[in-house]
Amino acid sequence: MTNLDTLNQAAGESAGGYTGWRRELSLALLVLVNLLPLAGVLWFDWDVGALMILYWSENLIIGFYTLVRILVVAPLGGIFAGLFFTVHYGGFCAVHGMFIVSMLFDSEMNPLAGDSWPFFLVFVQLLVNVVRQVLELAPPEWLVAFAGLALSHGASFVANFLLGGERRRLSVGTLMGSPYGRVMILHVTIIGGSFAVLALGQPLVMLLVLIALKLGVDIIMHLREHRKLAARG
Repeated sequence: MTNLDTLNQAAGESAGGYTGWRRELSLALLVLVNLLPLAGVLWFDWDVGALMILYWSENLIIGFYTLVRILVVAPLGGIFAGLFFTVHYGGFCAVHGMFIVSMLFDSEMNPLAGDSWPFFLVFVQLLVNVVRQVLELAPPEWLVAFAGLALSHGASFVANFLLGGERRRLSVGTLMGSPYGRVMILHVTIIGGSFAVLALGQPLVMLLVLIALKLGVDIIMHLREHRKLAARG
C-alpha cells in the first residue's frame, strides 16, 4: 500500500468509514464462525433447538466482552457499573434462556434450585442455573462453535476496541446499554425464523435459511455499529 493509499484510507475512516484490515479481519472471522453451525446441521444432525442454544450462548460472550470494555474505559469507576451490568444483563440473559429452553425442549427446569443467593445476586444465580441446563441440552459439538464465536468477538475486541481506538469514543453508560439492542433485534429475528422452521417440521433447507438469516443480521449490525463509532472519531 502506498503512502497516498494509507492517507486516503485514514481519511475515509475519519470521515465515518469502517475500512482497512480491522474491517476485513472482523468480517472474515464473523462469517467463518457463523458458518460453523453448517457442520452441525449437515454432519451432526443439529436441529433448531441446537442452533438456538448456540445463538443464545453468544449473548454470554457479548456480556463478557462488554464487562471487559467497561473496566478498560473506567478501571476504578467501572467496578460498580460492572457489578450492576453483571446483575442486570445476567438476569436478562437468564430469562431469555428460560424462554428458549421452554419453547424448544421438553424439559422441566427449576431456575432457582438450591438456596437463594442474597439480594440482587439472585439474578446471577438464575443465569448460572440456566447455563447448567443449557449445557445438559447442548450437543457435544456445541463447544467448538462456541469457542469460534468467542474467538471472533475477542479478535474484534482487540482489533477495533483496543487497537482501533474505539475505547476513546465510548462512555461507561453507552457500553452498559450497548448489548441490549443487538440482542433484541437479532433474537427477535431468529426466534421468528425458528417458529417458521418448527411449523414446517424442521426441513434441512429451513435450518440452512435460519443460519443464513442470523449471518446476514450479524453482518448488518456489525457494520452499522463500527461505522457509527468510526464517525465519532
